[in-house]
Amino acid sequence: MRVSTGLLGVLGLLVVLVVAITLSLAVGSGSVPLSDVWNGLFSPDRTVEGQLIMQELRIPRTAAGLFAGAALGLAGAVIQGVTRNPLADPGLLGINAGASAAVVFAISALGITAADGYIWFGFIGAAVAATVVYGVGSLGREGATPVKLALAGQATSAALLALTTAILLQDTRTYDLYRFWQVGSLIGRDSAVIWQAAPFIGIGVLVALTLGSQLNALALGDDVARGLGQKVGLIRLVSAATVVLLTGAATVVAGPISFVGLVVPHAVRMLSGADYRWVLPQSMLLGPSLLLVSDVIGRLIARPGELQVGIVTAMVGAIPFIVLVRRRKLAEL
Repeated sequence: MRVSTGLLGVLGLLVVLVVAITLSLAVGSGSVPLSDVWNGLFSPDRTVEGQLIMQELRIPRTAAGLFAGAALGLAGAVIQGVTRNPLADPGLLGINAGASAAVVFAISALGITAADGYIWFGFIGAAVAATVVYGVGSLGREGATPVKLALAGQATSAALLALTTAILLQDTRTYDLYRFWQVGSLIGRDSAVIWQAAPFIGIGVLVALTLGSQLNALALGDDVARGLGQKVGLIRLVSAATVVLLTGAATVVAGPISFVGLVVPHAVRMLSGADYRWVLPQSMLLGPSLLLVSDVIGRLIARPGELQVGIVTAMVGAIPFIVLVRRRKLAEL
């Protein structure tokens, strides 16, 4: 693919992202004058209700969508590239299930109730689950093949889901705290949680954006990649660690949100082709756009209440994904 095509895609998606950010700040279940939106951003007066709403609710909510969406979009692209599986997402490798099980353990056994206390448990759970999946998937002569990783991920997810359910059925207090986080939402996200997760997402983004050439080589098959001088095992290990970092941080910020990591890379490939040097940055831009627009839709369709963004992304993402499945060859990675 020519560089100009990829660059035009990045610039176009930047424009889309700016529009999504503007909508997220200006549109909500309650009406805020545009003058308060502007002043709430650049010269806030917290005695004015509209500007207080901007400072306390919409700016943190938009920041949460930006960080979580960028991390999920990028993680989905890396997973699909490293497993060569067009239907892969963080759930396939058991990463979401690991983070969820660790958060439930933190609430039930350690009595942690604040969202900013979940972050380390989310990382630990995601890392342990990914390690187990990679270890099990690496057994045997052929090593960690895409099929073996997917099967190991599904088996680990089933086991962790059973463990999580067993804990929740016996502890109604933990279930009450966990069910809100489980759905996936940008509502009421504390700035402290976002800033805690931001460095981890930043590191994950920097590492992921360097993997484009390696993922292009893996797309040709392991033997060809080795022939081109790539260290296949090391690439898979670094990619898995990056996905854990991005998914763990995004899950702590917004809960386990589905479809963003699955749909975004496919939409980007339709736009700019299968070159991962451009798929990765474009997925990083399209992910937050999808998440923020879905959040705005959730605020508008259930007035005066709101529909949580995890539910909206499932509905918004499912329709174009079905169209993609019917119109394109998903194995074209």
